[in-house]
Amino acid sequence: MILPFDFHRDPFLILDFTDNNPELAGIDLTDTKVFTNYVFGKLQRNGVVVGVGGYNEHRVIYRRSPHFNQTEEPRCIHLGIDLWAVAGTPVFAPLDGVVHSFQDNNHFGDYGPTIILEHQWNEKPLYSLYGHLNRPSLAGLRVGMPVKTGQKIAEIGPFPENGDWPPHLHFQLITDLLGHTGDFPGVCSLTDREWFLAICPNPNLFLQIPGL
Repeated sequence: MILPFDFHRDPFLILDFTDNNPELAGIDLTDTKVFTNYVFGKLQRNGVVVGVGGYNEHRVIYRRSPHFNQTEEPRCIHLGIDLWAVAGTPVFAPLDGVVHSFQDNNHFGDYGPTIILEHQWNEKPLYSLYGHLNRPSLAGLRVGMPVKTGQKIAEIGPFPENGDWPPHLHFQLITDLLGHTGDFPGVCSLTDREWFLAICPNPNLFLQIPGL
């Protein structure tokens, strides 16, 4: 359990942020309040408190931020799963590990406060990344600090401190951090898609959300 929801019992909504969702064309995604009202309005209308989805999704929402358009080929493929829930929702470690690194990636459209944990999985290193947290989540952390399965490690942050997104957790698994600390690409280009997917396995390995 990463958030305080049982996805086999509690209702949830799979959110679509691709070109297949015509609703996005009528929304000013650069206005985070408008974007937030859209996301949580959909959750409310469907009678749920959490939205999910995104792994390997070809998204249009990254056009809102220069952060994803700094190279000749823009980044548009999402490498984690997003869990859209209200700010302050607690985040729990999915398995034992240690704090690898953390930092506040404070740019519009970026992760905001971010934590990376290091685990052993099948006798190999595995890293889990938690993005869009609140700033108090980073207080008191130190590299190498042990964490236990089910331990609260953070809280989902509000905008703008969460990178200026509607409140949600970006959860990503990584087998090779490529030298990064406190940060790692959560979105890649179409050209790099297969390469990044090979080192960023599907987070539903731990989440076990039906239908993803």
